[in-house]
Amino acid sequence: METESLNRKNSSRKSSVVNGNGDAPAKVTADTEGGDGGGGGGGEVTLKAKMSLVNGCTVIVGSIIGSGIFVSPTGVLMYTGSVNLSLIVWIVSGLFSMVGAYCYAELGTMITKSGADYAYIMETFGPFMAFIRLWIECMIVRPCSQAIVALTFSVYVLKPFFPECQPPDDSARMLAVCCILVLTFINCWDVKWATAVQDIFTYAKLLALFIIIATGVYQLYLGKLEYFTFDNTDTKVTSLALSFYSGLFAYNGWNYLNFIIEELKDPVKNLPRAIAISCTLVTIVYVMANVAFYTILSPEEVLGSAAVAVTYAERAFGMFAWTVPVFVALSTFGAVNGILLTSSRLFYAGANEGQMPEILTMIQIQRFTPTPAVLIMALLSMLYLTVSDIFALINYVGFATWLSIGVSVLCLPWLRYAQPNLPRPIRVPLVFPVIYLLATIFVTVVPMYASPVETGYGILMILTSIPVYLVFIAWKNKPIWFQKTMGGFTQGLQKMLMVVRPKASASK
Repeated sequence: METESLNRKNSSRKSSVVNGNGDAPAKVTADTEGGDGGGGGGGEVTLKAKMSLVNGCTVIVGSIIGSGIFVSPTGVLMYTGSVNLSLIVWIVSGLFSMVGAYCYAELGTMITKSGADYAYIMETFGPFMAFIRLWIECMIVRPCSQAIVALTFSVYVLKPFFPECQPPDDSARMLAVCCILVLTFINCWDVKWATAVQDIFTYAKLLALFIIIATGVYQLYLGKLEYFTFDNTDTKVTSLALSFYSGLFAYNGWNYLNFIIEELKDPVKNLPRAIAISCTLVTIVYVMANVAFYTILSPEEVLGSAAVAVTYAERAFGMFAWTVPVFVALSTFGAVNGILLTSSRLFYAGANEGQMPEILTMIQIQRFTPTPAVLIMALLSMLYLTVSDIFALINYVGFATWLSIGVSVLCLPWLRYAQPNLPRPIRVPLVFPVIYLLATIFVTVVPMYASPVETGYGILMILTSIPVYLVFIAWKNKPIWFQKTMGGFTQGLQKMLMVVRPKASASK
């Protein structure tokens, strides 16, 4: 198949499109700094390390703190039965996430490719296991999560206009689409813009939480302690496991910085620092926010509220209660950006390994962003916005998410045994992955017994990855007409999006 040329007005930059079958890499002359579309100088089209330690912290914090802490902290209380035990679960869930993040610090500095747990499983257990992880995360969990958070954003933006009822469903969905489209443009235009959005909205959501925490501390000073008891504690093991399941879901996102490690400056130093700072901050904020809620609201009021933060604001802020929906909107907008920023890199990493369409390996030659991967993530998210009950879908695959993260942590001791000579800038004591793996077994196996229907659906979703892998990846001798069709489709998208394959990905 002939190699096409992408000609640009600036004759100092020329690039050749990758062969439709991926046989020849594109070599590109471009700015060494990139991202501004102007200037001269020589270099290659590749992802740039533009993210500082502060950017890394805001990516993690912004990805973890979304709508959950504002909207529905009832899940933990529902299964623990008492306020004090629910607070213990919040603390232990944060510590559990820190242990997992500490293990990821060794893996992230040892295997420095974008893709995080996908890259670690690929390196350790091979392409089949890695593809299962990729399939669950790319096709179901990430786009569903982004659709839900975007929908939450739109509902809370519209809430002040519909104070007595829920906003119209169609209007909320259309606003959610607009949210995704705006952030898609930002992420396609420049990584610096995307990280700036992440910084600003992370600060906004932390400000909202600090205001709630400050009022809670004041209530504690006034002696509002009547609800902090172990009354009605549920001691069943299954209930305790499900409470941890709810708590850990709220902390989901602590591993997102590993997905964009290639774009982090000095990752050996900044990755563990960003993880430690972010996980500690989020744990303190989550626990103190829950303490604040229970200084005013009874357990019955928390369980009966669809939006705990709004109920709290109505009791604590009076005429200024309208500010909470605004802050929730800011929080979820930043969370959508965090999911989009990191998830597009997962598509990119999978395509680099030949497990996603080749077009997803490519970089925009002016903006130096993985534009095709960002666009496909946005399209899948908007597709899930057409589904009426995507919350149930997330519940079905939730256990699989934690199970796959457990498999990623298993990579650490496995690689210590199988490849002891790999460079390890950070060495985690083996007791940490052992603790994490034991806890993972507890929070996945017990809920499987307690919720067999959701578990069954989750297993079915995992199994759908097998025929896809066999047909599109394992089957190498595909018909010529199929290869030519896919090659022509890839070249057409390249011309339309002005993207080429970076030199680094072609060496695989």
